[in-house]
Amino acid sequence: SPQLPDGQDLPLPPVILGELGKDPQKPTVCFYGHVDVQPAKKEDGWKTDPYTLNEINGNLYGRGATDNKGPVLAWINAVETFRALKLAMPVNFKFVIEGMEEAGSMGLEKLLEDEKQGFFSDVDYIVISDNLWLSNKKPALTYGSRGNACFSVEVK
Repeated sequence: SPQLPDGQDLPLPPVILGELGKDPQKPTVCFYGHVDVQPAKKEDGWKTDPYTLNEINGNLYGRGATDNKGPVLAWINAVETFRALKLAMPVNFKFVIEGMEEAGSMGLEKLLEDEKQGFFSDVDYIVISDNLWLSNKKPALTYGSRGNACFSVEVK
């Protein structure tokens, strides 16, 4: 746990781990997202309270609607749609939803290390749904993120 200036421990919010499906014939996809947000005040230019989701002319406005609560809900809604339509899931789903991304993901690295032989042991693919679109007409397909590198070397 991080410490406050007075030395008091600050408990970290829990990281939510969820899974649906364990079919060994299907790949396992892990979806990452976060639900914490940067601070905001109405004086920052918000037309409504930033922490109350509002619909205006068919658009949703609220702190975290696009970074990153909306994308997290999109994946959960996709799973819900498959289930509602009684369609076979194309993959096994795993979810990692954290609440400290805006503060450097404190605690996440330890969780990843602790769970690499457990929760994450069968993950084939990871989707990071913490991205942005360049505009309403230019979606972005992110094919790399800073700080991510994987190497495997075996010497005999």
